[in-house]
Amino acid sequence: MSEHTPSVALAGNPNSGKTTIFNALTGENQRVGNFTGVTVALKTGETYNPHGKKLKVIDLPGCYSLRADSPDEKVALDALTGRLENTAKPDLVVCVVDASNLERHLQLALQTIELGLPCVLALNMVDLAEKSGLRLDPEKLSEELGIPVVPMQADAGKGLTGLKQALRHPFPPPSEASWLHGAEDAEEQRRSFIAALCELAARRPDSAQRTFSDKLDSILLHPVLGWVAFLAVMFCVFWSIFSFASIPMDMIDGLKGSLAAWVESLMPEGDFRSLLVDGVIEGVGGVLIFLPQILLLFLFIGLLESSGYMARAAFLMDGVMAKAGLSGKAFLPLFSSYACAIPGVMATRTIGSAKERLVTIFVAPWMSCSARLPVYFLIVPLLLHEDEGTWKQALILFGVYALGTITAFIVARILRGKLGPEATASHFMLELPAYRKPQWPYILRHVLDRGWAFVRKAGTLILGLSILLWALQTYPKSESEDPAEALAHSAMGRIGEVIEPAVEPLGFDGRTGTAILTSFAAREVFVSSLAIIFSVEEAEEDEETRTRIRERIAQATWPDGRPLFTPLSIVSLLVFFIYALQCLPTTAVVARETNSWKWAAGQFVFMSGFAYVASLLVFQLGRLAGF
Repeated sequence: MSEHTPSVALAGNPNSGKTTIFNALTGENQRVGNFTGVTVALKTGETYNPHGKKLKVIDLPGCYSLRADSPDEKVALDALTGRLENTAKPDLVVCVVDASNLERHLQLALQTIELGLPCVLALNMVDLAEKSGLRLDPEKLSEELGIPVVPMQADAGKGLTGLKQALRHPFPPPSEASWLHGAEDAEEQRRSFIAALCELAARRPDSAQRTFSDKLDSILLHPVLGWVAFLAVMFCVFWSIFSFASIPMDMIDGLKGSLAAWVESLMPEGDFRSLLVDGVIEGVGGVLIFLPQILLLFLFIGLLESSGYMARAAFLMDGVMAKAGLSGKAFLPLFSSYACAIPGVMATRTIGSAKERLVTIFVAPWMSCSARLPVYFLIVPLLLHEDEGTWKQALILFGVYALGTITAFIVARILRGKLGPEATASHFMLELPAYRKPQWPYILRHVLDRGWAFVRKAGTLILGLSILLWALQTYPKSESEDPAEALAHSAMGRIGEVIEPAVEPLGFDGRTGTAILTSFAAREVFVSSLAIIFSVEEAEEDEETRTRIRERIAQATWPDGRPLFTPLSIVSLLVFFIYALQCLPTTAVVARETNSWKWAAGQFVFMSGFAYVASLLVFQLGRLAGF
């Protein structure tokens, strides 16, 4: 009979250093951050106490209370009470608190003690508390709470030995919640107890004394200067992503071409070679090319979180989000969606309100993600008849991003109103941690984790979709050697021919409709599809390929000789790509996060229909206006 392994759960507010302690105890590499909900699921590992007893360590999601308002809080409460599937009630709970924010963090610790579980208090970040002038008395805290208290500086590994000593088996008995008296308001009783406890064991300096974080916040949270700083930070993030990512993206593109050429040199011409080169390498490689942008975005998000600025950004954006019926908690998911909607949708787990979470998931794909960029880079210069990289094109690109964002906010407002008010009022509560140096090891591990998750997705779902699209574009086969004629003969080409009456009112012909169809799995496929349809030989450089495509489609005409691509039809095409949800992996993630394929399908149909109607209005109203 196997011996029972005692379990130790780590509970604490976001930013308390809980995951840092988990990593230090178990040797795992879980991420840390300064925004609520960074740990959105249980992480488990193993450690040994000083007596060699093996312990199972569970890292609970960071949360402010056990009211179970948000998915994170519900997971934490269920885990602590043994209601979580396949997770037994923990034998001991380590309540991790930020010593410099003791009043707020003790709320969760008291609620945990009230559950009747044996507890240990990890008094983390004592260095920051002492720097701010706070005078701590861990012995007094332990005496009043009735549980062991361990002072720690987890990011420097200090106090870890003391914590392991506190995990000696058998664990200490549960403490009595002495602050609860009868049926009075439990929350008020906790507040009163915490105030008295902090007066005894955590004396604050003179209220007139300002810390470094206080001084910095006077600028970064200023009604005017705060917004200037926020816009400057966001501009730098976006500029850096688009500027610095181009070099590794070119390298990946070069590797993709080299790999395709190597396979072609090894294999005789045939369907299998075409599947590998045109389906697998081109399809998966066309998605992997965005990996540098994904990595850079998560690097900047990690930096902003780790330094403590992301919480300030969410605080500033709370008022803006409120105009869309959302709270500041929706800021990070929507911001993440500018790189890729998938991490943005996953980040909505931090939102407590189920209705607000659904609305945020619904509009997240309208934040123009990086996959739309190749299409924009192709279309915008065509509109201006200029080479790529002019300031006019930058302005149009800014307008494209602004249009998607404003529309998302308007739709969110309408949808939020349709869903009705909350059954219980929810409040946006956010920890404003002290500014601190970025924790580079954890940031880099987090970036690598996200990058690997993206690569894994490309190797599974996108690989399958790429093969399916290749089959639709390849079969039935044509006798013609002309790639354009072969595509027109294929299932995809025939579908495009069938849908021409549907896309003609938007200003597109069947060829453009076919390219749009091929891009429904991934938008960036649109460019390569146009290259095939209009018989454009792809160049080594993407920019050169786009130039060739623009030159060719500028000469394309309708059967009656009219130009196919006019300024009006190009704007119509641009509007379509701003709004259409052409990303099946995003739909799959939405289905998983909402636990409803109906919701995911509804989002896909709504956004596709919205894109169609918007494009239709642009083209038809433009024609009526004489364009």
